[in-house]
Amino acid sequence: MNSKESKEFLKALDNIVEEKGIDKEVVLEAMELALTSAYKKNYGKSNSKVLINRETGEIKVYSYLTVVADDKPDDYSDNFEVDEDGNEIEEDIFNPETEIKLSDARKEDKSLNIGDTIDTEVTPKDFGRVAASTAKQVVVQKMREAERNSIMEEYGDKQDEMLIGTVALEDTDNYFIDLGRTNGILPKKDIIPGEKIEMGSQIKVYVSKVDNSGKNLLILLSRTHYGFVKRLFEHEIPEFSDGSLLLYSVARDPGNRSKIAVYSENPNIDPIGACIGEKGSRIARIIEELHGEKVDVVRYDKDPAIFIQNALSPAKNLTVAITDEKKQEAMVIADKDNFSLAIGRKGQNARLASRLTKYKIDIKTQEQAQTEGINLRSED
Repeated sequence: MNSKESKEFLKALDNIVEEKGIDKEVVLEAMELALTSAYKKNYGKSNSKVLINRETGEIKVYSYLTVVADDKPDDYSDNFEVDEDGNEIEEDIFNPETEIKLSDARKEDKSLNIGDTIDTEVTPKDFGRVAASTAKQVVVQKMREAERNSIMEEYGDKQDEMLIGTVALEDTDNYFIDLGRTNGILPKKDIIPGEKIEMGSQIKVYVSKVDNSGKNLLILLSRTHYGFVKRLFEHEIPEFSDGSLLLYSVARDPGNRSKIAVYSENPNIDPIGACIGEKGSRIARIIEELHGEKVDVVRYDKDPAIFIQNALSPAKNLTVAITDEKKQEAMVIADKDNFSLAIGRKGQNARLASRLTKYKIDIKTQEQAQTEGINLRSED
């Protein structure tokens, strides 16, 4: 590079680092390493280095000699040293092409010591072309790295959060959701059963996984994860944001039914009413987003027996006993009218209640309990 080209290079580099947020020194150091490697490859000089003037942009190549002790042998001696296994140890001898002895070095500069280097400029006339090509490659590489790091900083902590994106592409197994600066992958198995996803439409998605271990950042999305229901409630109901309403747990059978346990430490707040909203307005928006999936909002209670009763809604008049607190096992007795409600279709209600409360729940009719000689005291 001539003087004009060097100034133009620095100016272009300044514009890029400002626009892309790349550290200028990182780019320049990477260029020096890349140019040094290119010079060694083309000219076969191992003891060489490339330096870029930070003020002028001028690029120079230097060959250097390392200062070594005067007593470093000039050739191999006859008295070879051997290691513990009897193998000959290769002797380190003086190499005049890459080294200079201390006494000779001090003839040029008395301040030199062992380990210092004497640099000689050896910049080839045509090195500007190599420098220009290498500079372009390094800048492009650093731009990609900076962009990737910036995206990781923006999305790296988004796991378990809800985002809004645009449906951009589709293949056999996935939808690709434009999240702004990158795309997330929404597998078709993770959309709500029966829903239709339209290209170009905006969609709410739950970030189930963020993985930076591969070549590209992977953002895996879901609309069937139970966390999606949790984030919908937090998004739609402001009392969750200010802490007056608390969410204990969520259990979900995507496309069919979800149960969510909520409570408040403020006795003046009705947690279920706050979630339902006036004339059902709040819960209606959530159900609409879930494409008609039924949602049971139940009150969490510190007493596990009461919590299990609530979780088995819409069944009522249940008798609950905790049979093993450590193993988290409970027995429930229901009358004839509420037994099928407690179990639910294909056992769904009991299964969701078990996941919501984290208790293994055994439900029996009053007749079954009598036959088996079970007599539970009601926890009502």
